[in-house]
Amino acid sequence: MKKTGSQILLECLRLEGVDTVFGYPGGTVINIYDDLMDSPIKHILNRHEQAAVHAADAYARVTGNVGVAIATSGPGATNTITGIATAYMDSIPMVIISGQVPTPLIGNDAFQEADMIGITRPITKHNYLVRDVKDLARIVKQAFYIARTGRPGPVLIDLPKDVQVDSTTFSYPESVELRGYKPTVNANPRQLEKATKMILAARKPVIYVGGGATLSDVSEDLLKFAETIQAPVTTTLMGMASFPKTHPLSVGMLGMHGTFYANMAVTNSDLLIALGARFDDRVTGKIATFAPHAKIIHVDVDPTSIKKNVRVDLPVVGMLDDVLPRLTEKVQRDQDELKETIEATDAWRAQVDEWKEQHPMSYKQTKSTIKPQYVIEKLRELTDDDAIITTEVGQHQMWTAQFFDFSQPRTFVTSGGLGTMGFGLPAALGAQAAFPERQVIDISGDGSFQMNSQELATLVQYRLPVKIVILNNNFLGMVRQWQQLFFDKRYSQTCMELPIDFIKLAEAYGATGLRATRVEEVGDVIKKALETPGPVIMEFKVSREENVLPMVPAGAGLNEMVLAS
Repeated sequence: MKKTGSQILLECLRLEGVDTVFGYPGGTVINIYDDLMDSPIKHILNRHEQAAVHAADAYARVTGNVGVAIATSGPGATNTITGIATAYMDSIPMVIISGQVPTPLIGNDAFQEADMIGITRPITKHNYLVRDVKDLARIVKQAFYIARTGRPGPVLIDLPKDVQVDSTTFSYPESVELRGYKPTVNANPRQLEKATKMILAARKPVIYVGGGATLSDVSEDLLKFAETIQAPVTTTLMGMASFPKTHPLSVGMLGMHGTFYANMAVTNSDLLIALGARFDDRVTGKIATFAPHAKIIHVDVDPTSIKKNVRVDLPVVGMLDDVLPRLTEKVQRDQDELKETIEATDAWRAQVDEWKEQHPMSYKQTKSTIKPQYVIEKLRELTDDDAIITTEVGQHQMWTAQFFDFSQPRTFVTSGGLGTMGFGLPAALGAQAAFPERQVIDISGDGSFQMNSQELATLVQYRLPVKIVILNNNFLGMVRQWQQLFFDKRYSQTCMELPIDFIKLAEAYGATGLRATRVEEVGDVIKKALETPGPVIMEFKVSREENVLPMVPAGAGLNEMVLAS
């Protein structure tokens, strides 16, 4: 049977298991949107293309499936760029479909033409310009395969309008073979044997977990591995929630705003087992002083990530869902030797526990002012264990990482690599669309929230009951903190001098608005919000110049932290 290009596209999406797409219509995708009327695929109309990509991104993060977003050509397509870059930096599997002017007009500066292949080349895992409708089904199959295999990432399909209109006989490929693209899934057995010997010989081991653990769904394997070798576990921002934060072996997040005890454990370790992490500069601090006494085992599916930023003693290329069970099995082979190793590391675990007692994560809550950390802790106390938390980017993001005890995988959704303000609200929208019955909460600052506040309309239209926490200090808080600490309190353009009435804003969109200005109101506002149907904004007037501490200043080592007084 012959189908048009737009019909072929939608049928391919259906065959790939796509049930929801996010987007915004326009002239060059009007055929796709017309055929969507006859498709079982649900479409969510965002109010901005950047938000559509963030929503599809979060949909992928919480489900493990490939997220899909659609935008028209020109400004619609270029509006997706920040969202694509966000997904690329955090290795999120996505397919973005951008409309394009008809193929005869490409390169002629046609109305709403933009070179999306050139623009997105540095921020996609791969991209395609479809020039013939006969190639479309094959390209879609390849795009999904590339997006979800190996180190995941976004793939762009640029689809000219005439290709959407042209017809051909539809046949969907059963498999994909791409020359030069063969991700290594199974690790080399010799490397695993070497890793086993290094683990059993270590006396101060630390497991360092990145976002790859979340993307690989290895939380149970990770827990078993950590408990088998009895090593402290630290996570990156992206690896958070892949290991229960309340577990005795957990030392929380490491890096610039990591815990004292995580940073000290890494600095004093003799073996660092890095799992699906890329040694980002926010994690390592000064490279020369990062884990100076440790041998490093680096496990990652992407060989280009290994040795890119730090020296590595043992590279292991492979998927974590293959590596961790095999490594655990090998370590358990000789129970006597494993027992000796665990006994020999007793003093190390005792030292880490002592650091926890000396410098716990803390803050001073006063009677007169709401501390943002208190709001986060109260929120954790009153929400479900499997609540999905999204954040914008800034101080509130770090306080969430520090004070919200995540215990379930895929429950923390945040922009790590790119640090995208405006991510949290559309991300919460995407997560809620994936799981309509679960609690989904966006934790935001007053600055970040205004980046994509228009998505309140989308929440209301689709009856998505996202709860939004705004920690309002009338500052661009993280930049202000740096200005306070390193620029003599010269608060250049960080004071949000025009106070916004977020309650009226919520009501204008048809949502509910609640506000707390006193400490004793915090719990009641959260409870009421969670009981209220539909989207709710909770505004908390918090201490204006509260800082995120501990903090490792730029260029300093992990052991040179500024601590909370």
